[in-house]
Amino acid sequence: MGTGVRLAGRAVSKGLEGGLEGPAQTANGQSTPVPVEARESAAKSVGQATGRASRGVVKGVGGFLRPFGRVGGIVWLEVTGVFFLLPVIVFMPMVWHTRMSWAHGPDHRTFLSAAIVVVVFLYLGISSFWRARKRSRT
Repeated sequence: MGTGVRLAGRAVSKGLEGGLEGPAQTANGQSTPVPVEARESAAKSVGQATGRASRGVVKGVGGFLRPFGRVGGIVWLEVTGVFFLLPVIVFMPMVWHTRMSWAHGPDHRTFLSAAIVVVVFLYLGISSFWRARKRSRT
């Protein structure tokens, strides 16, 4: 579509550069010059027809791809939800092992940082799946 529009634009601009076009043949064989205004109006009508055709193609392709975009968005949310839950799986054993020093023990900072990571990524993972489920219902 884009290549055709570019080529049509080049042809129209090439024709507009010349001022008057060479002689055109009439029905009885005589040649008459084509005025610039006639060429400009012809170029305008060609441009309008090209614009209508390209808008129709864009609407058609958009209508065809709309369901795929919806499904793709749902799959994207589910995949990001899985990736958000991976740090939860990695850091949860650390939280479990350092749970006894949650207040003032030797691993106090390790426990707090691991717990914060687990809480944040658990929220992000669950909310991502929640949004995917909400989107799939509509």
